[in-house]
Amino acid sequence: MKDRKKRSGFVPWGSFFRCTLLLLFFSGFTLSTFRLFFRERFRPRLVSTWRMPPMKVIAGVSPSTPPITIQETVIFPDQALIYLKYPSSTLLFTKDDIDCIYLLPNSSEPQIKLSPVSVDGQYSDHQTVRCPRQPRDTIVSLAVKSNGNLLPGPTTLRWDSLAYEAIIDRDNTTVVFVKGLSLRSGRVSDPSKFKCLYGWDLRKPKFVLWSEVVSVAQEIVRCKTPLSILNSPQRFNTSIKVSIRVVGRQTLKSIARPKVRLPDPRPLYKKQHEMCICTMLRNQARFLPEWIVYHSRIGVQRWFLYDNNSDDDIEDVVESLVGANYNVTRHVWPWIKTQEAGFAHCALRARDSCEWVGFIDVDEFFHLPLGLSLYNVVRNQSRPSEVAELRVSCHSFGPSGLKKVPVKGVTVGYTCRLAVWERHKSIMRPEALNSSLINMVHHFHLQAGFRYANMDRNVLVINHYKYQVWEVFKEKFYRRVATYVSDWQQERNVGSKDRTPGLGTKAVEPPDWSTRFCEVEDTGLRDRVLKTFTDPKTGRLPWQHLSNEH
Repeated sequence: MKDRKKRSGFVPWGSFFRCTLLLLFFSGFTLSTFRLFFRERFRPRLVSTWRMPPMKVIAGVSPSTPPITIQETVIFPDQALIYLKYPSSTLLFTKDDIDCIYLLPNSSEPQIKLSPVSVDGQYSDHQTVRCPRQPRDTIVSLAVKSNGNLLPGPTTLRWDSLAYEAIIDRDNTTVVFVKGLSLRSGRVSDPSKFKCLYGWDLRKPKFVLWSEVVSVAQEIVRCKTPLSILNSPQRFNTSIKVSIRVVGRQTLKSIARPKVRLPDPRPLYKKQHEMCICTMLRNQARFLPEWIVYHSRIGVQRWFLYDNNSDDDIEDVVESLVGANYNVTRHVWPWIKTQEAGFAHCALRARDSCEWVGFIDVDEFFHLPLGLSLYNVVRNQSRPSEVAELRVSCHSFGPSGLKKVPVKGVTVGYTCRLAVWERHKSIMRPEALNSSLINMVHHFHLQAGFRYANMDRNVLVINHYKYQVWEVFKEKFYRRVATYVSDWQQERNVGSKDRTPGLGTKAVEPPDWSTRFCEVEDTGLRDRVLKTFTDPKTGRLPWQHLSNEH
């Protein structure tokens, strides 16, 4: 009896362990969040914070201070992209602080040490490091120069089979940008063939929340966001990943952490900017001053630059433009062959502040032959109100007899073009964009009830300085950013308009390059620029001053 009383106060080990787990679980989640898991008919599968892998400590850092770690490494054909995670109030690395280290598997002895291609400190709590292409059969890592210690990191991921970006939209759906679905361009796919997954560790199905796919097209998937994700504290959202599974196949690897975009509380308010521009660029920094200054003079107020792995000091050029009071922001977009996805991402970002957004490249300039402002033309041509996209024809200019980059800029230097216009580019109202976000780079799919209008080429046209001097043009051989466009070094779609006639697959300058593509002498934009932009005292154009600063 005495012994029985003692045992009645004894808590079995299994019960103690379960109670401990329960307490730990509630320490990571609020009671309201716990209820939401069950209200949605989802099983409580998210991993609480106590299950996260232990942080590795770098030598020289106090054990009480969270260390800098490699969060993810993504391998591209020509480089490795490394995400570094920083604790708060820690100084970010510069290129002079770290080395790219290449090791053999299961070895800690560096085989090769190289300098990073770039170190980008755009973010407050993490940054990206781009390392040169890694030698075969090696693993890439980073080492701190001050002490030589390697930064620990997870297994590397492939760029072409990956969920890489995610945004929680106004309607609380999650827009996920992915590579590896191999869907057809411009087509909506059956959403029932896909599933969305949320969690800290997507490799463990029992710790994952599943949700329905609302729409899927090209490389963009819209998911129904679980309420528990929407209502969980921000500290959970910064760790939770989202990915896509094709039914019957494996789940895509993911580094996509949903970024919240709160609904606009004033849907009918006048937006901050009437006219904005989105572009994606790589190593075009020297052409930015002319492109930005010119378009600001004709009515553009805001620019969204999607930087696709530039290594030409674009940060300094953007900083100088911002210092000159141009509203320009640079968004790091390292994902290759994703121009359609990048433009959709930009449309979502621009929607809150821009009435109209133009989607053009840095070698394309809106030209108003009648001397009107872009704002007035867009406003007049978009009546009636159901017109939500203006399609603007493009004239393709050639080298115009030049062999060197024109000193006064492309608008002044190139004056000879092809006779027939090629394609079009769009100016659109982002509010009218179809929820699937389908676009073909040149134009978008609109919501029901909206339509497009073709612009009169005597009112608005695009001067596309497509075939510039060989020094500039040859860069196009090395990377094409559009997903559904063949690279010029590959023997595919030889007759496509995306290829330059007669060039083949080698970046070798034809002897007559400087005189090609010249059928019509067109000095309209050059004459307007020289008349309205030239400084009467110095004879210089405004972008020449900005360019000389670099």
